[in-house]
Amino acid sequence: MRLLITLALSCILLLGNACTVVALSDTQQLVVDSWRLVNQGFWNPDHLDEVRWRRQRQKAMERSIESSDDAYRAIESMLAQLGDPYTRLLRPDDYTALKNSTSGNLSGVGLQLGPDEEGNGVVVISALEGSPAGEAEITSGTRLLSVDGRPVIDLGLEGTVSALRGDVGSQVVLTVENSNDETNELTLERRSVDLRPVRTRRLRSGSHTLGYLRITQFSDGVPEQVKEALTELQNKEIEGLVLDLRNNSGGLVSAGLAVADDFLAGGAIVETRNREGINDTIQASLQTVYDGPMVILVNGGTASASEILAGALQDNERATLLGGQTFGKGLIQTLTNLSDGSGLAVTVAGYMTPSGRDIQGEGIAPDRLLSDPEPLNPGGDGDRWLSEAEQWMEALLEQPAEATEA
Repeated sequence: MRLLITLALSCILLLGNACTVVALSDTQQLVVDSWRLVNQGFWNPDHLDEVRWRRQRQKAMERSIESSDDAYRAIESMLAQLGDPYTRLLRPDDYTALKNSTSGNLSGVGLQLGPDEEGNGVVVISALEGSPAGEAEITSGTRLLSVDGRPVIDLGLEGTVSALRGDVGSQVVLTVENSNDETNELTLERRSVDLRPVRTRRLRSGSHTLGYLRITQFSDGVPEQVKEALTELQNKEIEGLVLDLRNNSGGLVSAGLAVADDFLAGGAIVETRNREGINDTIQASLQTVYDGPMVILVNGGTASASEILAGALQDNERATLLGGQTFGKGLIQTLTNLSDGSGLAVTVAGYMTPSGRDIQGEGIAPDRLLSDPEPLNPGGDGDRWLSEAEQWMEALLEQPAEATEA
């Protein structure tokens, strides 16, 4: 009888312990869900083994997790072990702001940011046109040192992005360092920014009529806007197209792929390398929206989805790239809603151009480098690079006539 009682008590204790493990609080569940999403999706499972990813979950769950902030800190501590700045937690306000930016709405100073080469600093990918940062002529590659006196190295990438946001009309003080290692302090006023991601107009170059298409971001609705713009330009009987991707820091990869498909009649758009090491090729359809001559303008602010587009058209010999070396962001993230309104971005694949060039950390070299200084107002008055693109297109259009005469 004593033995039976002892066994019964042991079972009760074991069941009680099991219940405390299974019956997680909502905040603890956030940590477990985040760990699981990374474990199932992160593109480099060998790296998960290297950082003892299962051990990271155990360490996180040993913390006192009673509030959302406790859960966020535990998740961020786990993710920090990966050393991947793109796999990150977005707290509810940051997640809402990111979703708004991909839908074409944005309030703040208009900076697109990324990690520096060392991974612990923050650099400017691009400043959005018409934004406070754009008007302050903050250029690609500028390093952010502090926001309102708080060092960026302490804030991290997401913390820096969050610190730049605030009420419309409020001010924020940035300390920045340019490519010449000069440090400046800038005071910017936050405001709503109309992204207008697709802009177009007709150009007259010599005796030729050209179309100009500028895409500043790949957000929702951009593929349809591009189709409408290309149809409108062709109705105006353009002879060639200048596609301007300068300072386009990316956005939705699916939107970039859809636009690439508008210009390609078959052929590969991009190769993706996933966690199994498999290279999947995404092919273009046989139908095109525009199949005429074109050149593309790129610079250091051309990143991610816009690099996919530029690389696809370059490798398929569909267009000539002019300008400067692109940024070099070749990793793809999925974005997942968490139960409390926060989000988790997880790097799930890397992408390469159709010829197998790895974009991550390398970027894409243009077919022709254009001379410095780089114009600070792409598409505006006095845009010397655009003038050179027009001249290039004009020469291209006149080549067949010269060959025929010969």
